[in-house]
Amino acid sequence: MDVSTIFKKYQSQLKGFIAKRVAGKEDREDILQDVFYKLLQADPVAHPIEQVSSWLYSVTRNLIIDRSRKHKEQKLTTPSGEYEEHLLLKEVSEYLFNSDTSPEKEYTRTLVWEELDKALAELPEEQRTVFELTELQGFSFKEISEATGIPVNTLISRKRYAVLYLRDNLYELYKELLND
Repeated sequence: MDVSTIFKKYQSQLKGFIAKRVAGKEDREDILQDVFYKLLQADPVAHPIEQVSSWLYSVTRNLIIDRSRKHKEQKLTTPSGEYEEHLLLKEVSEYLFNSDTSPEKEYTRTLVWEELDKALAELPEEQRTVFELTELQGFSFKEISEATGIPVNTLISRKRYAVLYLRDNLYELYKELLND
C-alpha cells in the first residue's frame, strides 16, 4: 500500500485519536503531519511495517507523548510561567497579610495595598471580581460558580487573565519586595 492510500484510509481516524489527547489545533495538525512524514521516511526493505494500523497509532502515541513532555519542559523553564505567577501572589500576600507591625512593614503594606487597588481597578469587572473572591475573600471556584451560575472553567480563565495583568503591573513592586 502506498503512502497516499494509507493517508486517505487513516487520516480521519488518527485526527480523532489525536484530538482526544491534544488541545491545540496547530499541535494536532503538526502531529498528524509528523506521523505521515515518519511513514514516508520508513524503509520498507530494512524495516517492513507488518501492521500499518498498529504502527501508525504507536507512532502517533509517541509523538503526542514527546510533544507533551516538550510543553511541560517549556512551562518549567519559562520565566513568566505559572510558577512565577504563584510566587508573585505568594510574596504579595505575605506582605499584605503578615502580622509584623513594624512601622516600615506597615508603610510597605500600605504601598502594596495601594498599588494592588490601582491595578485591580484597571481590570475588567468580571476578572477583578473573580480575583477578589478567590484571593482576597477565600471563595473556591466551585462556590462562586454555584452562586453565579458561571461555569468553573470560565471563572478560572478570568482569574488567569487577572493574574497575568496583575503580574505585569505589579512586577516592579514584586522585585522591590524581594530585594528588601
